[in-house]
Amino acid sequence: MNPSATPSTRKPITLHRLRDMHATGEKITMLTCYDATFAHALDAAGVDCLLVGDSLGMVLQGQPSTVPVTLDEMCYHTRCVARGNRTAWIIGDLPFGSYQESKEQAMRSATLLMQAGAHMIKLEGGGWTADTVRFMVGRGIPVCAHLGLTPQSVHALGGYRIQGRTEDSAALLKRQAQELADAGASMLVLELIPAAVAQEVTAALPIPVIGIGAGVQCSGQVLVLHDMLNIATGKLPRFVRNFMDGSSGVDDAVRRFVAAVKDQSFPDPTLHTY
Repeated sequence: MNPSATPSTRKPITLHRLRDMHATGEKITMLTCYDATFAHALDAAGVDCLLVGDSLGMVLQGQPSTVPVTLDEMCYHTRCVARGNRTAWIIGDLPFGSYQESKEQAMRSATLLMQAGAHMIKLEGGGWTADTVRFMVGRGIPVCAHLGLTPQSVHALGGYRIQGRTEDSAALLKRQAQELADAGASMLVLELIPAAVAQEVTAALPIPVIGIGAGVQCSGQVLVLHDMLNIATGKLPRFVRNFMDGSSGVDDAVRRFVAAVKDQSFPDPTLHTY
C-alpha cells in the first residue's frame, strides 16, 4: 500500500449520489475500514463506502466475536477513518449494547458516531429495530439496516449459519426488510442468505441493498478488508474472493475489487453464492 497515493478527483459521495447510483443500476462498492491509512488508500482506489464495522473486534482485537466491542472503540476508529478519508461515504456500526435498551439510547450512541465522523449509522436486526430506525431518521440520522446473519446475535442464531433458507425464515426476512425500508432506512446490508432471496428483497425495496454472501443481484457488495486482502487469521468464508491473488499490491487489489463489483464479475454465482 502506498500512503502517498494521489486521491481520486471524484466529488464526495453523498446519500443523493448513492440513490442516483441505485436508480441507474450502478453497483455500489463497500469495504470495512478501521484506520486513517487504509481510509486514504481505499478512497483513492474509488471505493464508494467505508464501513467502520464492529468486525474490528475480531479483525483488529482478536476477539471471538463482535460482541465485546464498545461504543468508545467504535468512535475512536471512526475518527481515524474520517481523518484519512476525503470523498467516500462513511458508515459507522452501532456496537452490541449501544442501542438495544431504547430509542433514546440508540440516538445518543448514533450522535456520538456522527460527531466522530460517520455519515450514516448501521444497526443490526429486524422487528423491534424498525421503531428505532424511524426515531433516528426523524431526527436527521441516515440509517443502514442489516439483516440475515447478524454477528451481534451469533449466539442466538447458533453460530455463523446461512439465514433465510426455509420458506418461513425467508418470508420473515422479506417482511422485516420492507418494514425497515418503510421506517426510513436508506440502505440495507444482507449477509449470508440465499441469492434468490436476496434478489427478491433487492427487487422489492426502493433502497440500495448491499450484499455480503448474498449474490450478485444486490445493489452492491461489501467485504471485510482483511478478508479480501487474504490477511485474515482464520479460514475465509466461501463468499470471499482473494483480490491480492494476481495483484501488484494492496492498491491494485482494491481497484480490482471495485472493478469486479461494478462489472458484476464478483461475486461469481458458482463460487461465492449460496
